[in-house]
Amino acid sequence: MTANLDTVFSALADPTRRSILAMLLEDDMAVTDVAEPFQMSLTAISKHLGILAEAGLISREKRGRVIWCKLEPDAMRAASVWMQGFGQFEPVDLDAFERFLEGELTDSETPVETQG
Repeated sequence: MTANLDTVFSALADPTRRSILAMLLEDDMAVTDVAEPFQMSLTAISKHLGILAEAGLISREKRGRVIWCKLEPDAMRAASVWMQGFGQFEPVDLDAFERFLEGELTDSETPVETQG
């Protein structure tokens, strides 16, 4: 189970992949439709989709000449159950946590002025 969780959390670590999952919450989508809102190549999107599929977060199905992507909630459910094991914590707002980390990283990269 640990290896599977590692794969799921690794897949969720990327903002593009999280956006793709949010899009697939609405409905199944063709790969070309998934790629449309992103400013990257279809090959790059396909790599992201491969990582999501490897983690079990999505499935892909060829219908005719079109490959369709479908959200698979069971992999996310396993990660959610794991996080709920830390019940003493409030539900985590991952977007807020990401903004916090970005702010911390930006602050740590700012050079400290020396007094002379």
